Amino acid sequence: MLDKCLSLIFFFCCVLAVPRSVNVGGLFDTDDTIRRTFESSVKRVTQERHKFPDAFLVANSNQVDTDPFNVSQIVCGMMEEGVAAIFGPHNRFTSEHVQSMCDTMEVPHIYGKWEHSQTRGKGINLFPNAETLSMIFDKIITDFEWKVFAILYEGTDSLFRTHRLLERWDTKSIGIFLYPLGTGPSYRKAMRQIKDDEIENILIDCSIDILEKVLRQAQQVGIMSEKNKIIVTSLDLQTIDLEPYQFSGVNFTGVRLIDPEKPLVASIVEMHKHEWNLNYPSQLRVEPALMYDAVQLFARAFNRLKYTIEVKSLPCNGSVSWEHGYSLNNFMRVTEMEGLTGLIKFDTAGFRSDFQLDVVRVTEKGLKNIGVWNSTSNVEWLFESHVNSTNAELSLQNKTFIILIAINPPYGMLKKSASTMSGNDRYEGFCIDIIQELSKMLGFNYTFEVQTDNQYGSKVEKTNKWTGMLGKIIAGEADLAITDLTITAQREEAVDFTMPFMNLGISILYRKPTKTPPSLFSFLSPFSAEVWWYLIGAYIFVSMVLFIIGRMCPAEWNNPYPCIEEPEELENQFTFKNSLWFTIGSIMQQGSEIAPIGLSTRMMAASWWFFCLIMVSSYTANLAAFLTVETVVSPFSNVEELAKKTTIKYGAKYKGSTFKFFEDSNYSTYKEMYQYMKENEADVLPPDNDIGLTKVLREDYAFLMESSSIEYIIERYCNVTQIGGLLDAKGYGIAMKKQSDYRHPLNTAVLKLQQSGMLTELKKKWWTQKHGGGTCREDGGQNQAEELDLDNVGGVFLVLSVGVAASFFYTVFELLWEVGCTSLRENVSFKEELMAELKFIVKCDNSSKPVRKRKGSSNRSGEDSTRGCTPPYGFIPTIRTSSSDDK
Repeated sequence: MLDKCLSLIFFFCCVLAVPRSVNVGGLFDTDDTIRRTFESSVKRVTQERHKFPDAFLVANSNQVDTDPFNVSQIVCGMMEEGVAAIFGPHNRFTSEHVQSMCDTMEVPHIYGKWEHSQTRGKGINLFPNAETLSMIFDKIITDFEWKVFAILYEGTDSLFRTHRLLERWDTKSIGIFLYPLGTGPSYRKAMRQIKDDEIENILIDCSIDILEKVLRQAQQVGIMSEKNKIIVTSLDLQTIDLEPYQFSGVNFTGVRLIDPEKPLVASIVEMHKHEWNLNYPSQLRVEPALMYDAVQLFARAFNRLKYTIEVKSLPCNGSVSWEHGYSLNNFMRVTEMEGLTGLIKFDTAGFRSDFQLDVVRVTEKGLKNIGVWNSTSNVEWLFESHVNSTNAELSLQNKTFIILIAINPPYGMLKKSASTMSGNDRYEGFCIDIIQELSKMLGFNYTFEVQTDNQYGSKVEKTNKWTGMLGKIIAGEADLAITDLTITAQREEAVDFTMPFMNLGISILYRKPTKTPPSLFSFLSPFSAEVWWYLIGAYIFVSMVLFIIGRMCPAEWNNPYPCIEEPEELENQFTFKNSLWFTIGSIMQQGSEIAPIGLSTRMMAASWWFFCLIMVSSYTANLAAFLTVETVVSPFSNVEELAKKTTIKYGAKYKGSTFKFFEDSNYSTYKEMYQYMKENEADVLPPDNDIGLTKVLREDYAFLMESSSIEYIIERYCNVTQIGGLLDAKGYGIAMKKQSDYRHPLNTAVLKLQQSGMLTELKKKWWTQKHGGGTCREDGGQNQAEELDLDNVGGVFLVLSVGVAASFFYTVFELLWEVGCTSLRENVSFKEELMAELKFIVKCDNSSKPVRKRKGSSNRSGEDSTRGCTPPYGFIPTIRTSSSDDK
């Protein structure tokens, strides 16, 4: 009994574990490959239970014809049985009928076929949107610079695919010719017309079913030769045999949606190659691959639903609809996956987006990928496509280019000559010489054409067109443009540039800073104020210490009268006044009559003398430079300081690359400067560099421009200079049309000119030698020492004058003080004593002065005039005086 219960429990568990099957219907036309891929994809979903645990799909395949009634009967049968989605068919009319029925009963309709127009919210189409797909051919023909071409088309659908070409091109400058292929099987009639009309560029748009026959007949007629360029619009180009065209020399380009070299594609094809009857991944066509991806997309969306979905029977009377149909549709539109046809993703309108196409070219080794196009961007051409181009495409031998130049010294100028010149001989300059050197190296010919308005090129946002030189390059009116043309990111999107032949940056042109007049006390400049204060402090401190040490040292106390062997008093020469005199004499390197005797005082003096030696030598070494060098003073030293100066105007060339730099910058200072220039546009934004230079010379104005142009100007205008460093780094290049075949050889030639030093020599020639270059360069004699005038050394004379005046007034004070003291002590008249002193001074005939005694002085005082000065022991030395009369 227990065994029976366990068996019953096991049976119910197994039944409950089996997932409920979900029927999906498939409608297929004559192409049996699409049916096989559909069934293989359903089978793979069922096998991969770990990925799709809730999607146990069962394929319900049906072969249909083009009769809408028969198709509707089959669809009704599938609806009554219960299906979660219907895939196909690919016929346009029957597919629209099926779509109508699915919309009524809210059952997802999934397919992958080209449609010239898609309706928002209808069935899910994995085929790239026709409107988006048509952009690729427009872009390829634009980059290939086709001026005249023929469109060889099969039917009206072909015109829908190429409608962008028909709408965009101007018939006045671009020749477009339409040639219908006809009904076949022979299409040679239209091809012969193309050959008779001598049209070399051909766009072929036809179905993959007849493409191989069309190409074979085109080769037979002779329009797939070396001089022809062919573009095929079919996405299945890689599935046909291209060997007959690999060695024909024809420039054969196409596009593909499936990359057979991708690991995912290779692995899936290898898994199902026996079912699909394929030997190589390159044989897989787009529509079968889209059907395979459609089933995978449905399984992922079905598995994302978090609730149980029951597929129910739906009668065709339109009274009942499936409540989960719209949910499944929405989940599929927001699901992203990587499939055989690349990234599968839908935009908000329900159209496939962000898909990628490979641009391929038929070469001797087969199809070669030369570019990648994404629906959200332009073609990204691979460099290898240009490297592997034929030698004829890369060779510039005997080609003649129209080269745009601008009259802008020193890049391009008119020659000054007494005789009339014509052609290229009329021009000279830095860029003219560069073209001459490149012509010698590459062997091309050229004709210069002057851009009369000097507009290099800017994009007009309203019309999305370029003006100036770049506009002519894009329009094909010229081949190259060379001048001081800055390489910018925006310009690089429109045209190609060679590598820079000159590197530079933005800087500031301003008038030369004025020289500061020499200071009256410039002789104090060798030392800073701090050092001078320390020096004064050291002088006072050492004088005081010397005074103290001198009093402490026994050897410094001497007998004032050597004739007396045992004196009662000793004298010290280092009084405070003498200490000050000794130290100042050392500084002045003049010395004094005072000489230290003791060891300690001599150590002190030696240290002070060493200090004075170093300080005086340092002062003398720097004094000459500070007396002769004049300091220049500038109101600002960089762009940040300029931006803060409200009194100085600044600007750049209107709509030039420098102005654009400030406009696009995110740096706060540059934003403020751009706002200032925009608000004062009429006053600070000159139309060209010459007017900007004039404003710098005549006004308080700073002009922002390229450093190379500033170097040229300051060689010729001596009162202007460059202030600060470079704000950015950029270069000048030679402009040409996008994807030009001659860009690589021109790059190589420019690099050779740089490595050989030729560009440096040319710049030296036109910047510093020709047309007034080197005018402002200093001569060698100016590097010699300059004479000093009174402005340089006036302070020294002032110090001398102050010292002499102070000494004179102090002497007068001392004289009056002494006369006053004597008149009070001797009780004589101040006037009488002063007159006597003045008479003695005026005589100037004697170097010794007698001691004058006043009347009654001895009687009044009771002492002689030597009172207070008597030596010890009562010994009075004899004082003998002499006069000028003594012999």
